[in-house]
Parts: sequence; C-alpha cells; structure tokens
Amino acid sequence: MSVTAAFPSKVSEMGRRPKRATPPGVAEIDGFVVIDKPSGMTSHDVVGQARRALNTRRIGHGGTLDPGATGVLVLGVGRATRLLRYVSDLSKSYEGEIVFGVSTSTLDDEGEVVERYLMGALSIETVREAALAFVGTIEQVPPMVSAIKIDGNRLYDLARQGIEVDRAARSITVTKFELEPTTETNVVRFAVDCSSGTYVRSLAADLGTALGGGAHLRHLRRTAIGNFGLTESCKLDELSRATVQPAIGLVRALTEIRVGEELVDEIAHGKVLDRRLVEVAGAGPWALCSVAGELLAVYEAWTTERIKPSVVLVQPISAEVNGSPVTEQSGDGR
Repeated sequence: MSVTAAFPSKVSEMGRRPKRATPPGVAEIDGFVVIDKPSGMTSHDVVGQARRALNTRRIGHGGTLDPGATGVLVLGVGRATRLLRYVSDLSKSYEGEIVFGVSTSTLDDEGEVVERYLMGALSIETVREAALAFVGTIEQVPPMVSAIKIDGNRLYDLARQGIEVDRAARSITVTKFELEPTTETNVVRFAVDCSSGTYVRSLAADLGTALGGGAHLRHLRRTAIGNFGLTESCKLDELSRATVQPAIGLVRALTEIRVGEELVDEIAHGKVLDRRLVEVAGAGPWALCSVAGELLAVYEAWTTERIKPSVVLVQPISAEVNGSPVTEQSGDGR
C-alpha cells in the first residue's frame, strides 16, 4: 500500500498546501490543557483566547460549558484535537445551587422570571426524598435553550424567536444527586455525577416540578469530566505552552498498548493490524503507544481478527507529492 493511498496528504487540487496551524517560525504543538473556565465567557471565547496565548489556530474543546457556568473545560491542541472525541462522551460532575419557587425562561438565573410559586419552606429531607426519583437511568426532555437541532434548527435559536417545539426525551444516567441546605430559604446546594448529554438545569427544573412548584439553577460549576478535574486545571490567564500536557493524557481512560518499533511505520500509514500482533481482545478502543510511551494512534475493533485505526497521530516519513517533499499529516486510517 502506498503512502498516499493509505494516508492522503492535505495538498489541495491546485497543488497548494493548507495554511499552517502556527505562524512561520513557531513550532507546532500537540497536547491538551484543562482550563478552569470563568463565568461570562462562552466555550468558543475560551478557545479564541487560547489560540492567541498558544500562537496556534488548531484548538478545540471537549464539551461546551454555558457562558454563566465555570469549571472544567478540556482543550485539545494541534493534532490532539482529534482525540477530543474520547473526552466529550465521558461522565460529568457538577455542583451549584437550586432555587425553588421561581421558574425562568432559561431554567437558570440568566433568564427572565416566568412564574413564582408558593412552595412553603421546604425541608432538606423533603427535597432529598424527591431527588431520589432522578437517580439512575431516567428519561429527560432537553430544554429549549439547548444546542440540539430539530429539523435543521438549533433549539436555542427557536427559543429566541419565542418558538417552542416538541422534543423527544432522551435516556440519561445520574449516579449521584446530593443535596445540602444553605442559609437561604428554599435554596439548596447540589453535587451531581451524570452521563454525557445530561442537562443539569433540567434536573433542577424537574425537581422543582416534582415538589409541586418550580425551580431554577444558579452558580453552576463543572468539577470534572471523567477523571479530568479542577486539580489539574489552570486559569485562562495562566495558559502558556508550558501548561500544555502530552496528548496521551486525553486518552487516559483507554487501555494503553505498547508496540514494538517494527509496527510504528505500519501504524503511521494507517494500516489495519492483526490482533495477535498487539495482543488485544474485545471491542476497544485502545491507545497504541511506542515502547517509550509516545501515543502513536487509537485503534478500534474491525473484525474478530483485525483492528483498524480511528485516529493516527504519528507521522510517516516524508513522501514526494507533486514532485516536492511533503511531510504527511496524520489522519484517520481507513
């Protein structure tokens, strides 16, 4: 199999190479960083500031946080952006406050008050008992302020136009829903562990409904995505190339497989591998690493005897493209 067949270069039909992710004279950088996102910024705003701080355009994030929320936002840098798929589906942990007796248009404290309820002074025992119904695998209807598309339209765009549409419920899993009292009447603090795709603002609103009234969320803070937590995060103004961690950390949840030097070139060219060569079983995916521990690629099951690449990071040796030497860029193997 030729280099170009297994691993197409990113040279356009006009024979021009794409723009570099970094300016001329600036070294490429691959890896990840965990940001403690401040309130008042969108996740896209954070990415934009990170691009300027790290002097590279190739940055993405592994799970959106609302502008008013704070906490863990995982950024992928360089070729490691293609590993963010293994972060976005991890479980999430949040903490914040639920205010009972007031429902809002956005289900949090940034929306307009829609209705007020006379709910009395709720005891923490009453709230905890009602919350038990939301622990486990449950069905949740996404809020109108979510980014889900229906008939090609984002729900939040429809909500801004005053349009509400039916949304199908989705299965989510809540493994922890802990509640503690505060000094304010009908305001409780919560800690939630949940599956990806859970809307915590909806949990708060639905809990208010279950208690015979309404509620909204405030002071939302994401404390973890999988095992990416606040303890390894940095503030946005502390971000520098020195804070970028090796790309292999993004796949820390995957099984790591060390492979010999004789397989590195085949992996670099996106070749399908015999399971016996790497001694793997099951469906994967697996993080294939060099003997020295460098992440080469992520492979997944293909057949009962073979595995295929889903993301390849290691670059093959330079090849001749249109008569000029071009170093191949890593891409998904096929």
